[in-house]
Amino acid sequence: MLMKNKKHDTTALTDSLNQVLADSYALMALTHLAHWNVEGPGFFALHTAFQTQYEELFTAIDEIAERIRALNAYAIGGLSTFAQAARMKEFAAPLSQEDYVKRLIEANEKLLADAARARDLAGQANDQESQDLMIQRITLHQKTVWMLKSFLKG
Repeated sequence: MLMKNKKHDTTALTDSLNQVLADSYALMALTHLAHWNVEGPGFFALHTAFQTQYEELFTAIDEIAERIRALNAYAIGGLSTFAQAARMKEFAAPLSQEDYVKRLIEANEKLLADAARARDLAGQANDQESQDLMIQRITLHQKTVWMLKSFLKG
């Protein structure tokens, strides 16, 4: 019975990590879209900030997928699979600087909620490595949300 529960915990955890993977990929694409199309007085600051964010997400995606593989599961992939799993609100250019920032805040907050679920499942499964990875992701996205919200206070 204990072994079955461990398997269930691992399956729930890897499903949750795949959710974070999909969220991260979708957020990377949305951030890249904002990077390409932002314009206005805050162009240089936002263009640079968005680039830093999407480059960091690209690295994180690989780390999350490799953690899923280390748990003897398979990482999901493909644009339509990621989009369907992430269920993030997409947006199209052109938008105002403020609207790009607001939409990216929403996407980061969705990812934060899903990463918190994965963190909690990792804790229940006594998987400190996955828990640590999710804590790192949560910390980074909390900082990103804070920075994006700070831009809106200008």
